[in-house]
This record gives sequence, C-alpha cells and structure tokens, in this order.
Amino acid sequence: MKSLLTLILSAALLAAPALADNHTMQETDNAITYAFDGAFDDATFAVESAIVGKGLVIDYVSHTGAMLERTKADVGSDVTIYDGADIFLFCSAQISREVMEPDPMNIAFCPYGIFVTDKEGEVRVGYRKYPDGDMQKVQALLDEIVQEAVAN
Repeated sequence: MKSLLTLILSAALLAAPALADNHTMQETDNAITYAFDGAFDDATFAVESAIVGKGLVIDYVSHTGAMLERTKADVGSDVTIYDGADIFLFCSAQISREVMEPDPMNIAFCPYGIFVTDKEGEVRVGYRKYPDGDMQKVQALLDEIVQEAVAN
C-alpha cells in the first residue's frame, strides 16, 4: 500500500509543474492554492463538480466571504477581504479510515475542505496543508480534486 501511495504522490509531483505553468500555484506555510482562469461562480461549480465526481458528498458549504463582508462593520472594520470566498467541507470514508486507523486523533483534521476565493478578480482554489505521514493521503486527494477543478 505504501508503494502505491508513493507512486501516486510521485505522479502528482511530476504533474504539478505542468499544471503550475497554466494555473499558477502558490504555497504558504498553511495552504496551497492554484489560480483559476474564470469567474468565482465558475470556480465554485468546478470544485463542487470535482468533489462529487470523486463520489464524495459535500456536507456543507461555508460562505465565509459573505460572512466577513456582512459582519465587517460589527467588528469595527471597513476592509473588504474577499469579493467572494466559499469553503466546501466533505469527507472520504476510504481515506479517513486509512488515516484514522493508524492514528485515531487524525479525526482532528476531518472534515476536509477546499476553498475558492476571489480578491479583486483573482480567483484561486486551494486547501490547507496537512502534516507529514498518513495525512499526506488526504492532501494528495485534495490536490487531485483542486487540479481537476482548475483544469476545467
């Protein structure tokens, strides 16, 4: 099983530079994002389609951008952070079992999320980074879904 995971991760790493040429990848300490060539609504549709296309069920969509905009005056701010920002939350029974059987405390990372942001017309799709070890299986799944969404 580990050799299969190594093969999958290696293939993803080899494909990443080609994708990054067309869909600029940015990596921070906490997240990996890819540029989306299109409108925010098109990106959210592409992410939803990619998640459902994997046979996964979206548990919740957090409209974080709308919440931040709606509450900015309530917290004493006049800054618009995003023109749009949604987070799609879901789980994978297969991958979750694979990461929680060896370490039940990996439940802390579930559900998994993919976010779409729009800041001044720059639309990005991404996910949080996960720790080394078993949780890299989750990160590989998220990267696969995001790459599919930005390629459409």
